[in-house]
Amino acid sequence: MEPLLKLYRGYANDQELIIMGHVFKPTNQTDYDFQKKNFKNARSIIKLFQLKTKSNEDVYLEINGKTIHSKTLEDGYFKFCIPLKNKADFGWIKYSVFIKHNEKVIKASSTYIRPTVGKFGFISDIDDTFLISHTRNPLKKIYVLLFKNVNNRKIYEDVVSHYKVLQTAGRADKEEENAFFYVSSSEWNLYGLITQFARIHDLPKAVLLLKNIKTSLTQLFFTGRGSHNHKFDKIKHVLEFYPDLKYVLLGDDSQQDPKLYESICKIFPLHIKAVYIRQVGNSKKSKTLQIMKNITSLEVETCYFESSQEAIRHSKKIGLVD
Repeated sequence: MEPLLKLYRGYANDQELIIMGHVFKPTNQTDYDFQKKNFKNARSIIKLFQLKTKSNEDVYLEINGKTIHSKTLEDGYFKFCIPLKNKADFGWIKYSVFIKHNEKVIKASSTYIRPTVGKFGFISDIDDTFLISHTRNPLKKIYVLLFKNVNNRKIYEDVVSHYKVLQTAGRADKEEENAFFYVSSSEWNLYGLITQFARIHDLPKAVLLLKNIKTSLTQLFFTGRGSHNHKFDKIKHVLEFYPDLKYVLLGDDSQQDPKLYESICKIFPLHIKAVYIRQVGNSKKSKTLQIMKNITSLEVETCYFESSQEAIRHSKKIGLVD
C-alpha cells in the first residue's frame, strides 16, 4: 500500500502563490466513488473520516521548472506560500506535487487560479447556500450525507443562474472569469464530494477553503458543526490577498453567516459591494433582519431572499450584472 496524496485548488496574485493539500498514511484506496448508492455511499463517506494523516512527510512542489521542498504539519496538511515570479499566465494553471515512498515517486496534479484584473471577487458558503444540507436538522443532515450520493443531492432552484452571471460580472470580455471562493465549515474530508457536486451542476469553478480535517468516525457525526471562526479568518485572508477587488458575500440564515458577514463588513467597509443571505426556513429571522439593516447602514448593498430569482433581480438592480 502507498500513502495517499490529495491536492486542492490553489490561488495566486501578482506576488504570491498558495498551494494546499494533505498526505495520508498508506492505504489501498486511491479515491472515493461518491456515485455509489445507499449503504455503499455511506461506506464511502465513512471511509473519508477513517483516513489517517501523515505528519512531517516530505512534499515537493514542481513550479516554473523548479522543485520546492517542504513537510506536512501535524495533521498531514501542507501549504506552500511562495513568491510568484512568472507573471505571464492568468486563469486556471496546472501545478504538480509529489512525495516519495520506498524510492517510488507518487505524484498528483491540480490547478490554481490567477485571475485577470477585474472589479469583483465572490465568496460563498456551501451548505444551505447552494447545496441543500438541512443544517438546522443534524440527524437529517447526517442521513442525507450518508445515504444520498452526489447525483441525488439537491441544489436550490436558479442558484446556478445567479452564480453564472456573477462569474463574469463587471467584465467586458465574458471569456474572463471572476475568482470564486467557497468557504465552509465542512471539513477537507468532503472536498471531493463538494467539487463533484459543483461540477455536475455547472457552478463556477472555485477555490475551496474548508475546516481542519477529521480522522475518526465519531467526528463524522459532528461534521460542519462547532466554531465558525475559521471562516472569518479565511474570508479576511482572501480580502487581504486580493485587496483591489470589491467583494460579494453569499450565505444563508441557518447558522452564523449573517453575523460573520456583518463583522467582515465592519472591518472592511470599503471592500464589500453586497451581501446575499438565503432564507432557509419558512420565514425571515428577526435577528438576521436587524443584521442586514446594520450592514446596509455601512453603505453595503444587502439582499435577504427566499428565491434565487430575487437575488438575480437585486444584482441587476444594483448594477452588479447586466
